Amino acid sequence: MDVTRPSVAPLALCLGGVDPSGGAGLFRDALTLSELGCQPMAVSLAETLQNGLGCSRIEPPSMDPVARLETLAPHLAGRWGVKLSLCALEATGFRRLCATLRHLAPPLRLWDPILAPSAGVGLHDGGDLRRMAADLLPMGGWVVSPNRGEAAAFAGLPPEAIRSASIEVLVTPWLEAGAAAVWLKGGHAPGDQVQDAWATLDGIQLLEAAPRLPGERRGTGCLLSASWLGLRLQGQEDLSAALESARRLRNRWDRAFTPGAVGRAMFLPLALPLEVL
Repeated sequence: MDVTRPSVAPLALCLGGVDPSGGAGLFRDALTLSELGCQPMAVSLAETLQNGLGCSRIEPPSMDPVARLETLAPHLAGRWGVKLSLCALEATGFRRLCATLRHLAPPLRLWDPILAPSAGVGLHDGGDLRRMAADLLPMGGWVVSPNRGEAAAFAGLPPEAIRSASIEVLVTPWLEAGAAAVWLKGGHAPGDQVQDAWATLDGIQLLEAAPRLPGERRGTGCLLSASWLGLRLQGQEDLSAALESARRLRNRWDRAFTPGAVGRAMFLPLALPLEVL
């Protein structure tokens, strides 16, 4: 496998929510992708009022994201990919977004479906995710990266199924909806080990298991999915990128800090020394 970095930085288009604290959302995506040698670009699909303590409000963006995306179209060439995450668009706006993405045809496509920020108000339920999938996934080529809670909601299961449902039950609805692959993140499973799974129509593969680390961290899902896109853009294959993304998360777990000493810990950019704090 050739993982040689391209001579020109690949471009990662991030479509998601704005977290003003930088712990998650588009700011976290941009930090992560920059660390991996990619050029991030971003279009807001949701504006939030949140900090390290939680999220109190989520609204659609103030400007039309499709118009913003169309403005970026001349730059979207060569080695590039898209990451779609928190989205507060109403149904018509989301269908317009999907139509534009279909036209742009990103070579790499990742959907990190989000029901709600890690703490505070929610945004979607399982029915919302199913309606989004019906508009998005038929264009083909999408890797979907839900956690167990998002997968359980998508499957129409009760809340207790987040911990008890089998991997097959959690990934099959996404594949039936048209996902090319499902990267099921295992952080919400019971036990003292965390283990992700990778599923396609050809079967399910369990990834590397690792000890569950102590404490809470903000933006873990954003960090994982953005890392995967960045590693794929730098030449790694699907499974290799998923494994390396999880390792990168574990390796920086102890570097997390709490801005202002309140709320949940968030990750320090690797480019900055700890002394800056």
